[in-house]
Amino acid sequence: MNEKEMSIIDHVEELRKRLFIIVVFFVLAVIVSFFLSQPLIKLVQHASAAHDITMNAFRVTDPFKVFMQMTFVLALVLTSPVILYQLWAFISPGLLESERKATLSYIPIAVILFVSGVLFAYFVLFPFVIRFMLGLSANMEIKTTIGISEYFHFLFQITVPFGLLFELPVVILFLTRLGIVTPMFLVRVRKYAYFILLVVAAFITPPDLISHLMVTVPLFIIYEISIWISKIGYKKVQAAEAALNAQMD
Repeated sequence: MNEKEMSIIDHVEELRKRLFIIVVFFVLAVIVSFFLSQPLIKLVQHASAAHDITMNAFRVTDPFKVFMQMTFVLALVLTSPVILYQLWAFISPGLLESERKATLSYIPIAVILFVSGVLFAYFVLFPFVIRFMLGLSANMEIKTTIGISEYFHFLFQITVPFGLLFELPVVILFLTRLGIVTPMFLVRVRKYAYFILLVVAAFITPPDLISHLMVTVPLFIIYEISIWISKIGYKKVQAAEAALNAQMD
């Protein structure tokens, strides 16, 4: 009983240490992001999607709000490798040596997928949505006055969730290697997963069919890729278990 209590205490202490490391790196990333946010905001303002848009500040605090939002998002992106590594370091003692090596390699892949999702949303989806909205306003003879706070809020609303959704293959592979999900399970719940992805797409896109399809189709493809990757991971798990059973026999 005492050993079990000590084990729980050790886990709590380990978690506290990992969280402290994440907080320290996040604070450092915030300091770095303070110097990067303004140039990045100017870059986004002069991008092709915003070429015909005049940014307006309707409140005195709007520029500062946008600056802090950009700083926070950028700091979170910069800290993401550290967050993933600390998560891996926390659970790795419970993994086999082969599983530790395999799951450690997921960290750079996860970062690349997140950045790829953000870039896809920013360069493909976001300009299309902006053009659609401005075109709709012109057809209805409505003069659009865009606030800089709303513009960047809308930008983050599309790009950040899309970056997270691009992480799905890595998450599925990770859970498969841990034995939590199987490709058979993913195939069985495919229709429910598609429904959830449809709902997610509805939250991050305007209420028009084209924009919705531009989000849902890539998400469906990502889910199918996740099933394919899960099958590869599942075969490796089965092979490892078979080898272990052979050694025990």
